[in-house]
Amino acid sequence: MAVNVETLEKLERRITLTLPVETIRSEVDARLRKLARTVRMDGFRPGKVPLSIVAQQYGNSVHYEVMNDKVGQAFFTAASEAGLRVAGQPAITEKDGAPDGQMVFEAVFEVLPEVKIGDLATAEIEKVSAEVGDDAVERTIDILRKQRRTFAQRAKDAPAEDGDRVMTDFAGKIDGEPFEGGKADDFQFVIGEGQMLKEFENAVRGMKQGESKTFPLAFPADYHGKDVAGKTADFMVTVKKVEAAHLPELGEQLAKSLGVKEGTVQALRADIRKNLEREVKARVNARNKQAVMDALIAKAELDLPKASVQAEINRMVHNARADLKARGIKDVDKLPIPEDSFRPQAERRVRLGLTLIELVRAANLQARPEQVSAQIEELAASYEKPEEVARYYHADDDRMAEIENLVLENNVTDHVLGLAKVTERKLGFDELMGQQP
Repeated sequence: MAVNVETLEKLERRITLTLPVETIRSEVDARLRKLARTVRMDGFRPGKVPLSIVAQQYGNSVHYEVMNDKVGQAFFTAASEAGLRVAGQPAITEKDGAPDGQMVFEAVFEVLPEVKIGDLATAEIEKVSAEVGDDAVERTIDILRKQRRTFAQRAKDAPAEDGDRVMTDFAGKIDGEPFEGGKADDFQFVIGEGQMLKEFENAVRGMKQGESKTFPLAFPADYHGKDVAGKTADFMVTVKKVEAAHLPELGEQLAKSLGVKEGTVQALRADIRKNLEREVKARVNARNKQAVMDALIAKAELDLPKASVQAEINRMVHNARADLKARGIKDVDKLPIPEDSFRPQAERRVRLGLTLIELVRAANLQARPEQVSAQIEELAASYEKPEEVARYYHADDDRMAEIENLVLENNVTDHVLGLAKVTERKLGFDELMGQQP
């Protein structure tokens, strides 16, 4: 087989492949004879269909399969012999004017780029840390108690206050006309928890069972309902019921309901602290890992293979359609999804992926078996039966690959932080968790 490799652009190459016609013909004949031994046709016993009839029925499809297989094999053999690292699938076309007894093909494709990573010692990275204080533990307990609260009806003359659950009927109009979503009966919400707009809560606060009130409400300009955003409505609201909240006592019953076997408040606090520390560690690691990846991208020089970027875009579009379908959206396959909206993220992913491959190779940062085992043990420790979780990961190659990738990213993070100019910053618990203090 004669091979000729040409450089078209930075990463684009062209290989000319020449195959003997007899190679194709003999393989087609061999596959047709094999097919004739098992094919079933009316009027013939199994295995007794004449080869000429089998060829007439299946010859074109078999020839197509053989062409794909042989040309594909020839391409990847040629690319391997030339030491080329192919990115994506080649575009292969047959050329006219081939010599007698030969078939000539052109394969146009891209190769993986050379990746140059700059001096990581000059990279500036902010490394964050955070701790779990007693106040975070107590606030978590308060949240857990609130999630398990019950409500009991207040006296009829008791005014509604923050924390109370009210049942209301309301109807709103804009310029004297009702609007969609502006009316409800027996609608319940808890005052002070932001379930309704602030003006609505302010109007209901202090009202008693059986009272009615009319009040204006100005919808924010960025309100999610575009038809009413920036407009003022007049609402009539009637309070039909006012219920006071009752939180469960902080004691044995609550602790056991939360899965704390010891049933003590001390054990509950310890369990909550442990879970919060696990969550804090995960978030800190994620932020530091992101900072490292940003630094790597900034230090990497490479040309992006168009085929790899397009493959990533196709994958992201496919996932977007699958997500829409899971949400119950109909005719998802017909919906136009602009590919360009995914291009910046796809390019970043490809750039980062190729950079990581080069750094892992150059610095020997591959995931070691003992690291993978330790990572699985750490993940399993948060479950009631860690041994079952460990078996769950070890039983599936794809799940093990996920763990190996996680370990590899951790190795890269530690390696880069060990080289870069690192600035330490301690975050407050609320800042890290994205909560309001």
